[in-house]
Amino acid sequence: MSSPRSFTVLSSLKWPAIAIGILAVGGAVIGYLVAGVEGMVSGLLGAAMWLVFLALTSLSIQLAINSTRNDPGSPLFFGIVLGSWVLKLVLFVVLAIWLRSQTWLDPTVFFVTVIIAVVGSLVFDVIAFQRARTPYVGDVELPASAPEDTAPDAR
Repeated sequence: MSSPRSFTVLSSLKWPAIAIGILAVGGAVIGYLVAGVEGMVSGLLGAAMWLVFLALTSLSIQLAINSTRNDPGSPLFFGIVLGSWVLKLVLFVVLAIWLRSQTWLDPTVFFVTVIIAVVGSLVFDVIAFQRARTPYVGDVELPASAPEDTAPDAR
């Protein structure tokens, strides 16, 4: 079952990449104005984390699609996607613990940038969900059309 608009990593990153670029520039400029170089680095790092985590999601979905031969109902599909989410959670916790002790990072600018990135990611998830073309009826046999001579008169 192939959809008219197939999933590719590059197509799934097109609009979010533009938003990440805007967030990176905005976070860097505002971070620099608020906290100097540390703020600029913090804003860029928050945007870079969004890009990495978004790319991991897209790559895992592409890997799952290829591994299951485009069967999103397969347990393997869910295992691959869920495994990538667990990997992202562990990676985020490790990064948060490590970044907490860094002197070159402004925690306020970084936190605000990450929150904006999370909200932006949720917006793109909602848009993708709304635009998804998922069939909600399975293998249904439709009745054959009636021959013309038995069809009711349209008068």
